[in-house]
Amino acid sequence: MWSWQGIVSSAPAAALHKPVAHPHLRLLSVSACSTPPPIASVAEAVSTRGPGSIAGVAANAMPSSSSSPLPPSADEKTAAAAGFRLTEPSFLESLMPKEEIGVDRFLAAHPEYDGRGALIAIFDSGVDPAAAGLQTTSDGKPKILDVIDCTGSGDVDTSKVVKADDDGSIVGASGTPLIINPTWKNPSQEWHVGCKLVYELFTDTLTSRLKKERKKKWDEENQEAISEALKQLNEFEKKHSKLDDGKLKMAHEDLQNRLDYLRKQAEGYDDRGPVIDIVAWHDGDVWRVAVDTQGLEGNQNCGKLSDFVPLTNYRLERKFGIFSKLDACSFVTNVYDDGNLVSIVTDCSPHATHVAGIAAAFHPDKPLLNGVAPGAQLVSCKIGDTRLGSMETGTGLVRALIAAVEHKCDLINMSYGEPTLLPDYGRFIDLANEAVDKHRIIFISSAGNNGPALSTVGAPGGTSSSIIGVGAYVSPAMAAGAHSVVQAPAEGMEYTWSSRGPTADGDLGVSISAPGGAVAPVPTWTLQSRMLMNGTSMASPSACGGVALLVSAMKVEGIPLSPYTVRKAIENTATLISDVPEDKLTTGHGLLQVDKAFEYAQQAKELPLVSYRLSINQVGKSIPKLRGVYLRGSNACLQTSEWTVQLDPKFHEGASNLEQLVPFEECLQLHSTDSSVVKIPEYIMVTNNGRSFNIVVNPVNISSGLHYYEVYGIDCKAPWRGPIFRVPITVIKPVALLGEPPALTLSNLSFKSGHIERRFINVPIGASWVEVTMRTSGFDTPRRFFLDTVQICPLKRPITWEAVVTFSSSSLKNFSFPVEGGLTLELSIAQFWSSGIASSEPTCVDFEIMFHGISVDQNVIALDGSEAPICIVARSLLASESLVPAATLDKVKTPYRPVECNLCSLPTSRDRLSSGKQIIALTLTYKFKLEDSAEVKAHVPLLNNRIYDNKFESQYYRISDSNKCVYSSGDVYPSYVKLSKGEYTLQLYIRHEDVHLLEKLKQLVLFIERKLEKKDFIQLSFYSEPDGPVVGNGTFKSSVLVPGEPEAFYVGPPCREKLPKNVQSGSVLFGSITYGAVSSFNEKDDQNQHAPASYSISYLIPPSKVDNGKEKGVSAGRKNISERLDEEVRDTKIKFLSGFNQDTEDDKSAWMELVASLKKASSDDKISHQKEVIAAADEVVDNEEAQKTKKKMEETRDHLADALYQKGLALAEIEALKTNELTETYAKDVFEENYKELIKWVDAKSTKYGTLTVLRERRCGRLGTALKVLNDIIQDDSEPPKKRLYDLKIKLVEEIGWVHMALALLVHPSRLQRSSQRLLLWFHRHTRLLPSLSVQLHRLRVETAGSADGDGHGTPITSSGVVSSPLEQAEGEEKPQRSSYPRSCCEAAECTLQSRRRVPSESSQGERRSQL
Repeated sequence: MWSWQGIVSSAPAAALHKPVAHPHLRLLSVSACSTPPPIASVAEAVSTRGPGSIAGVAANAMPSSSSSPLPPSADEKTAAAAGFRLTEPSFLESLMPKEEIGVDRFLAAHPEYDGRGALIAIFDSGVDPAAAGLQTTSDGKPKILDVIDCTGSGDVDTSKVVKADDDGSIVGASGTPLIINPTWKNPSQEWHVGCKLVYELFTDTLTSRLKKERKKKWDEENQEAISEALKQLNEFEKKHSKLDDGKLKMAHEDLQNRLDYLRKQAEGYDDRGPVIDIVAWHDGDVWRVAVDTQGLEGNQNCGKLSDFVPLTNYRLERKFGIFSKLDACSFVTNVYDDGNLVSIVTDCSPHATHVAGIAAAFHPDKPLLNGVAPGAQLVSCKIGDTRLGSMETGTGLVRALIAAVEHKCDLINMSYGEPTLLPDYGRFIDLANEAVDKHRIIFISSAGNNGPALSTVGAPGGTSSSIIGVGAYVSPAMAAGAHSVVQAPAEGMEYTWSSRGPTADGDLGVSISAPGGAVAPVPTWTLQSRMLMNGTSMASPSACGGVALLVSAMKVEGIPLSPYTVRKAIENTATLISDVPEDKLTTGHGLLQVDKAFEYAQQAKELPLVSYRLSINQVGKSIPKLRGVYLRGSNACLQTSEWTVQLDPKFHEGASNLEQLVPFEECLQLHSTDSSVVKIPEYIMVTNNGRSFNIVVNPVNISSGLHYYEVYGIDCKAPWRGPIFRVPITVIKPVALLGEPPALTLSNLSFKSGHIERRFINVPIGASWVEVTMRTSGFDTPRRFFLDTVQICPLKRPITWEAVVTFSSSSLKNFSFPVEGGLTLELSIAQFWSSGIASSEPTCVDFEIMFHGISVDQNVIALDGSEAPICIVARSLLASESLVPAATLDKVKTPYRPVECNLCSLPTSRDRLSSGKQIIALTLTYKFKLEDSAEVKAHVPLLNNRIYDNKFESQYYRISDSNKCVYSSGDVYPSYVKLSKGEYTLQLYIRHEDVHLLEKLKQLVLFIERKLEKKDFIQLSFYSEPDGPVVGNGTFKSSVLVPGEPEAFYVGPPCREKLPKNVQSGSVLFGSITYGAVSSFNEKDDQNQHAPASYSISYLIPPSKVDNGKEKGVSAGRKNISERLDEEVRDTKIKFLSGFNQDTEDDKSAWMELVASLKKASSDDKISHQKEVIAAADEVVDNEEAQKTKKKMEETRDHLADALYQKGLALAEIEALKTNELTETYAKDVFEENYKELIKWVDAKSTKYGTLTVLRERRCGRLGTALKVLNDIIQDDSEPPKKRLYDLKIKLVEEIGWVHMALALLVHPSRLQRSSQRLLLWFHRHTRLLPSLSVQLHRLRVETAGSADGDGHGTPITSSGVVSSPLEQAEGEEKPQRSSYPRSCCEAAECTLQSRRRVPSESSQGERRSQL
């Protein structure tokens, strides 16, 4: 995600790059001197070491090519004491800070070097070309050269080609008749058409605003309809006081249903937005695009296709369009693949426009609000995907790099990023390195907003060697002006939230700092021209604009342009923000100074264009390869370690072997910032093939806390160059805790605005959670604190915990969070930089940290599906703990393999790498079924949760139902989505240029994770006996663990009766298990529950039990001899008695005696007799022949009902056609007779047959009742609603006269993506359409997910890697229940009725069914 902090400066971090402040940062004025200090001054600085200004932090002087920071002057001190004061010009300057980085001095000396000739690629959420200050450069050139959507979120499939008719009209992709402007040139007369739901192009904020405005209008119309319906109902009741007649009752019910429907729709109103039509054609020179936006404003005179001024690819004419005055959203178009794909480019956030404005905005009438480089030009590369809420995707990142190289950009600014698993690793990093090393692009990116803890820099800005990472700085002027604080701080500082280094592999992380807040331009749809944002997202373009000034100057003065030279210039001339060495992890090498950097570049004009790459490993270990030394554990600080530093010069690709590589040779003098800790050789000679040397780090005698050192090399021939390379060395020496339980108490800590306290603790082995108590006192105004903890674990993302808490008065707060035993924990406590800034009273803080833990012999519990429990051995190594195990299974995941896979080479130039290789797409299709509605999430274990540290470009997916309605899409971070019962298709899209790698993923396993409903959560039981789960004895509840003494218990599998229904064998139930309880909090505290340390537990669903029904049936048929003899005797008796004739008196007497004896036997043993009756009945019911007969009769009934149903539909269609011949043939009410016959056999309001009931009610004029029945059918979860039902619903509401309701239904999510031509014809013949509705009814082709999103959102991904057309999608959709030959359909149904009809008796409907 991007790295910004929103509009309000005091807001907590919202993005992954959480916007931090440092206590000892000052804005120091530095004299601009053209002559750098001699090497002696550098050496003198190296040998200097003073006492630490923070507990556990040593103050070591760091090398710098710029002059040392100067102390504040007397005037500055007086001004600071009196409070910072602004004038109007200085206030305006503070809104777009430039003075802090020396831009004012540089432009005063070189006004023509204001960025002219520099081209910046903005990798972000999309720049609005209509925004203020982004039209032209300072020298009159176009500001934005190209606007590209690299994500595909605005792609529209325009592969369908149509021809215009004689009157110059065509039918758009949505089905809308469109008038072609006769002045448009189109030699081929071929028009490519596509369509799109406009909300898919808008941000959530803009969509919300439009929905609110549109709903207001809809509510007015709906209220009018409710008033009219209520009036009709009241008039009817007044006219008919008694409803004796059945027809009157139904008429009254119909009016009531209409009123109820309107009220219900008002509660569940859902605006899916208008549909726009896109038309593309080739005018003989270029591709042109026109957009029909009728309906956006509700005025059919606006937005007509013929009135649209055609656009072409933005880079050709640099023109943009506006959808409507209501949205005020600008867009551009780009055409790909010979007109078969049109990209509608909009921004997905104001972020990019704000970033672009900081870097290069030009306001000729407001020069103080200019960006840093007003003469620079821009290329907008949208990497934030609108479908994912502006999240970046691998596809977007790679396409952006391709575009930057294609446009020959000088710089890239990327204000996006996130934490990473591995630093300096991944597909995007490889391609970024190529852009820097081969194409000489200067890549600048935000360091992140996750501070103030260490090792919080994010990828790619803070973790990649070839990218310049920028931290965020706030000056007193910015605080007073842009942030409008009551009292500005006396000194500049890093924002509290700015991420800190080092990286996990020891690199510094932050290269430089720049102003991290500004009031800059924003898109027009925000309905304002500029706004305040702050974050490292803002610091990065500030630095990028400053570097653009350097590029402008270097081009004019003939200085070879290289990212290697530029980086060295800005790092070695940056002004120190603090003289504390450890603060380099916060601020980098210091605050950028453009003027000094240019002086450095001028002096370095003749130097080789080379960069030194470091590869470090500890002696005796070949892996891992590091970029610095990072000692973080207590054991590492108790011994001396030796490290090998491999130093490799890196030339740009294409460097001459004979002229550059062979002659290269540099003699470097090595320096250590503290020779008592870091011992080094004195000199090394480096040639093109590199050189290695060893260093020794001895941290044994240093104090506990944070220490930072550097080893760096100085060119013996040109010491003015400053450090040629640096080896960062970070040593964290944690404190060890004692006691039972181990605890740390920090008393009377004093905090002022921006102050940070860090404590490093060696987490005891066996600790699994921490309980913290924080007390504050001694302050007046409310105070806000950032609390952060970090633990570094190899090959994992940092283990972090954070909280932002506000104290309005002296009080106490409790926290608990999990920890990993044996790893060093950093605890960072920071008072927010602007909190309490106007108060002279410091905040007094007392902190108590207590470690607890229960260790178990297996952290991951996997029950194998058998009846056997798993034995767990628990220990407490720190103190006595309450053992209270609890385990819950609350989710289930089912593995799937693809049912289809497709490899294809992507056809467009935007997917061709600079090397000429075409990117290949692998599309995997998965099928899954839900028996009940549930929240589900797709999970790909191989790929998920990694963007930058991933070797594959994309993992975009979408979930759609059988109607091709898309319910969810996602990428790296899948999210849960609520799905109804039904069958679903998931398409996964993976990209790479190596087909062999993609071939290995053709059978990629994907999991569908489903949340169980709370009532279905499975609480597992614990036992003290191994047979406990079976016999039910030995339940284990709780115990007290004594330090060092183990205790064992069993966790049993779930009862079979509790397992979720319809779960496949092989699926896995999973959840969490905890063992302890929080002990130190008050009972009233919400956290007085289970300990926060939880572990994974799972249960494999075993095979279902075998059905023995067939075996029982076979054995039941095998009767022994005695049973067969009894049956023969019984049959003989029955045969004899059935033929017994009572002709004589003796026969009658014998018969009477027999009957009497039977009655006597019956009265003697009634119970026995009833049992025999039951047994006989069971024998008949369970008899195989009886079951077959029953099934056959049920099938006969169903066939009969289906025939009646189909006949009814055919009769209804015949009536709709209304020809004279058919009217005479069916003069009698055959439909009604047919319907009455149907309801004798089935429930005609059920989902299967309800459509006929709807048609019948509509036929009778009871449209309200018809709507009610239809709504019930649609809301039935037994199967997904069909588009035809929504088509019918539109008909009904239009017949009633509710036009506003019909328009709202046109783009319902469950409607299929196909034009309803029959519906349209029906409306034209049988209704009086308002013009607005008539136009909208042509747009029935579009489904909710949109018509054609790139990479497969809303439509299937085709072999081209883009999308299929709406018509291609509709090939397999269910056809409406209408026939082109109504007479034949009716005759066939009648034939079926005659052959299968059974005349029912006068019994009830239920009895008739039982008879069948």
